[in-house]
Amino acid sequence: MIAGRVAASAVQRQVRHVTPVPASTATGPVGRTYGQVAGEMRLVIPPALMHSPSPRSLAAYWMLMREAVLVSGAADRASKEAAATAVAVATICQYCVDMHSVSLYEFTGEHDAERLAADQVGDMNDPRIRAISAWARTAHEAPGAVPLPPWLTPAARAELMGTLVAMHYLTRTVNVFLSSFLLPPGLTGRARRRMKRGLSRLLRPTLHARLEPGLSLDLLPPAPLPEDAGWAAANPWIAGAVSRASAAFDAAGRRRLSPEVRAVVRDHLDRWRGEEAGISTAWCEDALAGLGPEDRATGRMALLTAVSSHQVGDETIALFRRHLPGDDALVEVVGWAAFEAARRIGARQSAGGDGARQETRPGPPAQHN
Repeated sequence: MIAGRVAASAVQRQVRHVTPVPASTATGPVGRTYGQVAGEMRLVIPPALMHSPSPRSLAAYWMLMREAVLVSGAADRASKEAAATAVAVATICQYCVDMHSVSLYEFTGEHDAERLAADQVGDMNDPRIRAISAWARTAHEAPGAVPLPPWLTPAARAELMGTLVAMHYLTRTVNVFLSSFLLPPGLTGRARRRMKRGLSRLLRPTLHARLEPGLSLDLLPPAPLPEDAGWAAANPWIAGAVSRASAAFDAAGRRRLSPEVRAVVRDHLDRWRGEEAGISTAWCEDALAGLGPEDRATGRMALLTAVSSHQVGDETIALFRRHLPGDDALVEVVGWAAFEAARRIGARQSAGGDGARQETRPGPPAQHN
């Protein structure tokens, strides 16, 4: 029991900028979601804690991740962890790179996990995992540089697309709310790899758990599947998660942001083709130049989250809080903006034809279990 309290305290200290609801006192909708997270992950993990000031955002995050990433179905967990790591590399989310490459140690071994974490996809040994990683690493570009492998069935494509969208959402929010590193940044070389091997062994029971699909869906009310998420229709559980999460994020955006701010962010994302923003944030200030002071502050928070989340800093958050001081508002604006970017990446992949490829192609090498 003491060890559990120490672990809970340690993960809570990883959260920045908001005060999480403590797992020990959570009730109502937050308590219900925490209960699922702890039951399947063995503790209430930091990404859940950081969403907790907004119960609906917490539920939306959890169902996106659970149904698309954690539940194994037509696509195995090794493929999903590879895609998750590749997205984290693309969005410069070192915390998520550490977390998901640790999981890959269990499925692919150290070599491929470390090559992917170092953005060296071409040096990976496993041809199947390498192909999926190469797709996920470039999928935010328009058009994506690498298509989904042709051997995947429509059901497997839906699951990997769900992983892609969920991770493009999660990495953006993690960049804002969690510490930059899961592992001690001073730990390098052999010592770092040894720690990752140890963590992968600790995670083994959860990584190989067979979770029942759909259990998270009752955390939010049903909603129609958006037109831009037709890629999810091949999997009813992922479709249910995406439809409910989309409705929750849309409602949060309407509640917290003016129509003018939402229009600026959406217009910018419609023109964005996945290119890196660079060191300067002058592009953001230019996009917001026609807005008033409050809309510039809230719009800056949203636009940076959507396009260059690793550049959100203390000053951006301080200016935002002058107008929307509550933790719930910050979580909801960040969540809306992150999902606006993620949903477009999924829609572009679907529009590019990946979801319609035939499944009568040569099969991949033997899958990992």
